[in-house]
Amino acid sequence: MAGTSTAKKWLPLEANPDVMNQFLWGLGLLEEEAECYDVYGLDGELLEMVPKPVLAVLFLFPLSPECEAERAKEDNKNYNKKVYFMKQTVGNACGTIGLLHAIGNVTSQIKLREDSFLDRFYKATANMNPEERALYLENDTEMEAAHSVAATAGDTEAPEEVDTHFICFSCVDGELYELDGDRPRPVSHGPSSPSTLLEDAAKVIKGMIQENPNTMNFNVIAVSKKTGTSSY
Repeated sequence: MAGTSTAKKWLPLEANPDVMNQFLWGLGLLEEEAECYDVYGLDGELLEMVPKPVLAVLFLFPLSPECEAERAKEDNKNYNKKVYFMKQTVGNACGTIGLLHAIGNVTSQIKLREDSFLDRFYKATANMNPEERALYLENDTEMEAAHSVAATAGDTEAPEEVDTHFICFSCVDGELYELDGDRPRPVSHGPSSPSTLLEDAAKVIKGMIQENPNTMNFNVIAVSKKTGTSSY
């Protein structure tokens, strides 16, 4: 959950769909538009339980030197500039960054409450580069306050220091992107589609879990669009 350019540090966000839902709805995502859900496993049967369509996938995993070394090899120098991507400069803000990536790449598919925080944030940062977006977030006291409320709303007391990190998987223009504010740029994982996003992200996540065989500290959360017909 790093983010190392400034001394500013927030409390970490819990990997809890209820907390994330209240956080996003409070910031301007319409409750009837989308919702976060736990993904209980990565095999086909458990993935089928997740309401569709899936707009984004959040993955919480433990940081380790081995994992970071392997991930450093994956950096793609070029990426589709339609991808909404921002750097992380605030410590422990990776959960919020993950959610901003998740919603920022589907703003054409969902409705945000007019003049809400998210509506204003995405409009203000639309033409910024990843570093400028990070600075904008860093200086935004409204988001800092909302994050603080969400971070203390979980089932467990928020720790000051953590060794886990949130990233987001989104499908943009038929390609699966891994979005991590600690990386210099988005990482492409090849072809994908809105209908296969969850399964495609699950394959990448399985590979990352296999690189950390000695820990069970993983969480997967899907952000799904509400259709009025899905059940969970």
